[in-house]
Amino acid sequence: MLPNEDRERVTGVAAMAKLSGWRKIAGAMWGPPDDPQVYGILEFDATPLIAFQDAAKAAGQKITATHFVGRAIANALHEVPDFNVRIRGSKVIPRETVDVFFIAAVEGGRELSGVRVDRTDEKSVFEVAAELKERATKMKEGNDQEFAKTKKTIAAMPRRLLRPSMRFSAWVAGDRNRSIKALGVKASPFGSAMVTSIGMFGIPQGFAPLARFYKMPLLVLVGEINDKPIAVDGRVEIRPVLPLTATIDHRYADGWHISQLIKPFKAYMENPAAFEPAPSSASVAPPAREEEGAGTAEVIAQAEVDGSEVSAST
Repeated sequence: MLPNEDRERVTGVAAMAKLSGWRKIAGAMWGPPDDPQVYGILEFDATPLIAFQDAAKAAGQKITATHFVGRAIANALHEVPDFNVRIRGSKVIPRETVDVFFIAAVEGGRELSGVRVDRTDEKSVFEVAAELKERATKMKEGNDQEFAKTKKTIAAMPRRLLRPSMRFSAWVAGDRNRSIKALGVKASPFGSAMVTSIGMFGIPQGFAPLARFYKMPLLVLVGEINDKPIAVDGRVEIRPVLPLTATIDHRYADGWHISQLIKPFKAYMENPAAFEPAPSSASVAPPAREEEGAGTAEVIAQAEVDGSEVSAST
């Protein structure tokens, strides 16, 4: 038999070789692709967002790009209910409400949790901002009983039991849509979709993964607003641009579904004033008492980043 070098020279076909070095290590670390996540990038001229934000500030109300994005997601899910579903086995089950989960930093940024805003599509951006502020403040100050209970349970649990308990919780709370009072976990804790932000850290763009226990199809990451040259009516102008990245579970949708979702999402982001009350006339009611299935859910996924330090610059 010819040596590998001679066989390749004679036949023109590369000879089989063993993996070595990093490729060998990588082969041991990972298996074949089995992940349904797909990724997308959108950029928006932030001029209308900033104009509305400035008008709100003049009226004494503080809102951020993260609030706008959460409302845009809710608007899109309201208009495209085929995307507002949960999957259980081979069944696709419609959700009764549009709920958006905002990831939040607590304990000075040392821990991550979040706030699920129920019926986000029925609330104004001002109501969303007020609810997030109140509930995130409670968590940061240690006054949120649900968050404290969940954290205490996780802290006391041996590491060998953590993964199976998380999978069990995901099955009961996500697949079966039931609360687990003993663990402080509410039904569908992560809602219909998630939003988080890295713009406050000066990071222009990034992607976040969907953990298996989220049991929902969409996670949007808000980047940093920066000036960029863009085409406006055939001219090149410098405008503030907001970059967004999305991670989508392909099991819930294909390209057509995503294209339908983008239309109402873009409509809101390009003209939020058409969907919101005027800042001077907006009244913010106190956040409603949590319904069954609401509350906070501690985010265990290590790849997630802060998203509801909601007073951030973005």
